[in-house]
Amino acid sequence: MKLIENAKILIGKRFRPGAILFSERIEALFFPDAKAAALPPDVERIDASGDYLIPGLIDVHTHGAVGEDFSDGKEGSGEKLSAYYARGGVTGFLATTMTLPEEQLLRAVRAAEHFKGSGAKCLGVHLEGPFLSPEKRGAQAAEHLRAPDLALFERLNEACGGRVKLVTVAPETEGAIEWIEKVSKRCTVSLGHTAADYETAMRAFGAGASRVTHLFNAMPPFLHRAPGVLGAALDSGAFVEIICDGLHLHPSAVRAAFRLFGSKTDLISDSMRCAGLSDGTYELGGQEVFVREGRATLKDGTLAGSSIHLMEGVRRAVCFGIGLGEAVYAASAAPCDSLGIEKRGRLKEGNFADLVLLDGALEVKAVFLEGRRFSESQEGDA
Repeated sequence: MKLIENAKILIGKRFRPGAILFSERIEALFFPDAKAAALPPDVERIDASGDYLIPGLIDVHTHGAVGEDFSDGKEGSGEKLSAYYARGGVTGFLATTMTLPEEQLLRAVRAAEHFKGSGAKCLGVHLEGPFLSPEKRGAQAAEHLRAPDLALFERLNEACGGRVKLVTVAPETEGAIEWIEKVSKRCTVSLGHTAADYETAMRAFGAGASRVTHLFNAMPPFLHRAPGVLGAALDSGAFVEIICDGLHLHPSAVRAAFRLFGSKTDLISDSMRCAGLSDGTYELGGQEVFVREGRATLKDGTLAGSSIHLMEGVRRAVCFGIGLGEAVYAASAAPCDSLGIEKRGRLKEGNFADLVLLDGALEVKAVFLEGRRFSESQEGDA
């Protein structure tokens, strides 16, 4: 049993001075602090020295990092990736695939089912494609795009043991509305890489979609007579995800998203294999990606995914004027709420003890994964 005391603890979107008692799960929270008489005699005390204590971040849209990509379907990459995520304060994630031939997707989701690492936990799969719009495909390979196909979704879901938690679809594609009605009963459906107008998006939300993939990017803009997917998301109460790297969105757009969608704003990294590495030439979904000063593009200049860790997205959101509590909530509680992930994303009794200590500069001081302190050497608990 461990006790972190003298911490600023995030409850909801606000910090309160206090202490937290935990083993694998959170046993108790004390405000303003713990009483010695109420503690087990063998408890290990950890002095936070006034640092911030937040829940572990949950990245539900990440393609990979440190030279690895989930779409490769490569065995043995788990330790490297899970350590990268955990090092920066991400304790859970969805392995996110690209638009690829079915054989490659099957290999990728099978590998995700058996993902093993001593760091962050793989909570499932996000299929970002292949059911997307050719017009708004972004960095997705056009030759592998397909109309929504229920049988293909079922094969992919079965291949990963039913662990598809999120799927992105363009609702204007042939048969998409009927497809959404069926698939939304099995996992969360998100609208993205889409040229849909407001009316089509509203039909999709009415059919069961409940989320938008990287809001503003790869979709029509919000206009006063054509509000598009953004307007439909606002009217339907959908969750939205945003990439807060300072490249995909102007800081004003980040602030606008938080003001419009509040607690339904979800920060993601959309990171690729270049994340955690230097500038250079990389690969994404069979296409070359060129990274210069952190900006990742295809050969034609199309903006691809990002090169940041989700915690860096939190820091940049704060730099753009978002409160720290609100930014952390968007990267922890909000994604869990949007996908129905239980027992994670919040500091409350009974939840898994996925904890992160941040100093005043918002740098990670310590990470606990289900109560176990993470270290690069994995030599045991601290």
